[in-house]
Amino acid sequence: MKFTLNGSNKTYTGDPELPLLTYLREHENIISPKDGCAPQAACGCCVVELNQRAVLSCAIPMKKVEDGDVCTIEGYGRETQDLFANAFLEKGGVQCGFCIPGIVVQSKVLLDNNPSPTRDEVQKALHPHLCRCTGYKKIEDAILYAAELKRNDSSQPIKTYSGKVGERLPKYDSHDVVLGQRPFVCDMKFEGMVYGALKYSDYPRAKVISMDIADAEKLTGVIKIFTADDIPGDRQIGLIVQDWPTMVKIGEETRYIGDVLAGVVAETEAIVREAVSLIKVKYEVLAPVTDPHEALKNSSAKIHAKGNLLSTTLIKRGDADSALKNAEYVAKGVFETQTIEHGFMEPESSIARPWEDGIEVFSQGQGIYEDQIQIAKILGLPLEKVKVVLVPNGGAFGGKEDLSIQGHAALFAFLLKRPVKITLTRDESICMHPKRHPLQMDYAMGCDKAGKLTAVKANIIGDTGAYASVGMKVLERAAGHSTGAYYVPIVDVESRAVYTNNIPNGAMRGFGVNQVTFAIENLIDELCEKGGFDRWQFRYDNAIDHGKTTATGQTITNAAGVKDSLLAVKEVFKSAKYAGLACGIKNTGIGNGMPDIGRAKIVINSPEEITIQHGWTEMGQGVHTMAVQMLCEETGLSPDLIKVRVETTDGAACGMTTASRGTSLVGNAIREACVKLKTDLKIHSLSELTGREYAGEWTCDWTTKPGKATDEILTHYSYAYASQVVILNDAGEVEKVIAAHDAGKIINPTLFEGQIEGSIHMGLGYALTEDFVQVDGRPKSTRLRKCGILRAKETPDMEVIGVEVADPHGPFGAKGVGEIGLVPTAGAVANALYQFDGIKRYKLPMKVEKR
Repeated sequence: MKFTLNGSNKTYTGDPELPLLTYLREHENIISPKDGCAPQAACGCCVVELNQRAVLSCAIPMKKVEDGDVCTIEGYGRETQDLFANAFLEKGGVQCGFCIPGIVVQSKVLLDNNPSPTRDEVQKALHPHLCRCTGYKKIEDAILYAAELKRNDSSQPIKTYSGKVGERLPKYDSHDVVLGQRPFVCDMKFEGMVYGALKYSDYPRAKVISMDIADAEKLTGVIKIFTADDIPGDRQIGLIVQDWPTMVKIGEETRYIGDVLAGVVAETEAIVREAVSLIKVKYEVLAPVTDPHEALKNSSAKIHAKGNLLSTTLIKRGDADSALKNAEYVAKGVFETQTIEHGFMEPESSIARPWEDGIEVFSQGQGIYEDQIQIAKILGLPLEKVKVVLVPNGGAFGGKEDLSIQGHAALFAFLLKRPVKITLTRDESICMHPKRHPLQMDYAMGCDKAGKLTAVKANIIGDTGAYASVGMKVLERAAGHSTGAYYVPIVDVESRAVYTNNIPNGAMRGFGVNQVTFAIENLIDELCEKGGFDRWQFRYDNAIDHGKTTATGQTITNAAGVKDSLLAVKEVFKSAKYAGLACGIKNTGIGNGMPDIGRAKIVINSPEEITIQHGWTEMGQGVHTMAVQMLCEETGLSPDLIKVRVETTDGAACGMTTASRGTSLVGNAIREACVKLKTDLKIHSLSELTGREYAGEWTCDWTTKPGKATDEILTHYSYAYASQVVILNDAGEVEKVIAAHDAGKIINPTLFEGQIEGSIHMGLGYALTEDFVQVDGRPKSTRLRKCGILRAKETPDMEVIGVEVADPHGPFGAKGVGEIGLVPTAGAVANALYQFDGIKRYKLPMKVEKR
């Protein structure tokens, strides 16, 4: 069959059913169309032009391309490419960027046919697309701006930037991201590279009796089949508890459907997947344990040898039972939150290749130094023999903290002595990586006659799934934030993480805090109703402030911005017909007795190039941009000179990119490195400083462990605060969200707004539409479309209000903002719905009967 591709004539004689996406990526090495979910046709990342129409290339077989005209971003002229790249950079329409090339193609087709679209028309055009980062608003702004520039036949005005703190510096290294030309791991290839795939357990709980790999080995193109017996080091890995086997051995029990039994390496992706399907496993199938309450019973089967209780966090200050008995008003409820799929647009992918006498791994993980430790353990190598290179990823939200396929790729490449690439399908990704913890929370909250909170008592149980991941920390964080953004003098909380045979639950944006906030904010409104208190004033009067304590007993000595955020939304809340209000608090840094360490190096490569080396993962949130702006602010150097890289050989170990701490720690480390650099710049030119390195480190090692006797409780070094108002229309639909967020110091207003808008979008889905349902340890569906992620047309208006109450431990006063954006959202939605229909809602997602 004949067709044209980006203006060139092509002839194709292969399989007529081959998806156009596969042809473009594998036969033509065109990488702008991304594979986010093929063949599900749910995400829109693969959109290309076919005969001047935007189509999902994963759903178009090559037979439908015959005599057609295919165009990708690579075939657009430079003027068109720059039009969209600059518009998306100017308006902040790109974060991780994995979804954006498909959206650019869709936008180009829209503007070709409609030069002056309305926002509604833009939203309609975006319907095939999912974006998990932005909340769509800045994407819409970028498309409308591109339309304006195109109509006026003008290019974007050339701007120069100082890069200093407070400036809307365009996101670092993102021009090519918009156009799909900065490779993600899945886009990368190396000479001699072969492909790996994994054989997963067919049952959530079963004993593996035998495994027959004979038919798979016979398949032409298969290079090697690996089992647990091939692992030279330690099979058991984990971020905290070493309970997760890289592969399950014959004779052992599987614990969830994502357990890996074997791995295959073959010459092509097609062959390796066929080979995996030929592996036959004999099991003794066992009944899975899927209810955490049942798992806690003595009669339950043990998922791990030590039992099914992973952790218990206790906080007890005062006599809560007595205080609640004597309270003037008491609100109670049992609240349930659901499992949530992260929905990052880029499925997991990793490449490993021989490096000197060790291994080099290209990782999209959230902590390359943690990857290095675990890979070295699997291979039985010293750390210095494992090099991990960060490739900025296509979204994570906590879902790429645990080591997934990086270990398998490294193992296969190390043993074969050749490059190996493993990329998960969307179905595999959904079955393998950890989710958001579902919690059941039995709460009671009391106040006195004057409306001052007196006590909280809560029993929290979290299903942590088959392996620990960071489950104990999620439930610890839930306990530590169990009184929300309010001062409560008496607290009695028990928070437990429980093993089951469900898919593991681990880190996800909010990390246990948004769950408890949903419960707290419901109860606050109930107390207000019982006592006749004003909902805004009650929150203001009870808000954490200077000298008041958090749930753990930590005294806040400064920088509490709850009241400032409440003042920012007071007028709009009080003037709305159906409005819900909720406040939030979220830690910056891991704390709880664990050190938070930031390290950075500034390397003067030449007068024209300076490199920042740090250890944090760029996953759309803009940590690289933060690093650039910190350096520019400190030194006055131009951002045009600065590059950023993250590799383990740089020796800038920082731990996991989690707990909203990246900006805080990279900023403090860079400021430390700049102390000597600034002195040298006063007396030397960059030419004279070429070759020099400046290292900086900042450590918080003064936080205290929960339950440990101490003179002063210091749970975290910093907190962010927020108030959100959700306004409904007369049909009970969310019309607008107003979010006032205390960022301490807003380093980059565009990125700050983008983080909050993206968080609100995720929070609204959490409140109303998203639910990852499992039945007997299996997902009810592995389709991305069924996860309930809101699309552009379904996302309401948002207004983000920046509040700045400087934090003494943050660079220039900055606090973390990556997670706080969704902490209050579900509570605010619940309270708005109650104003609308008078129904109390105790379970997420919340159902709404429209009038």
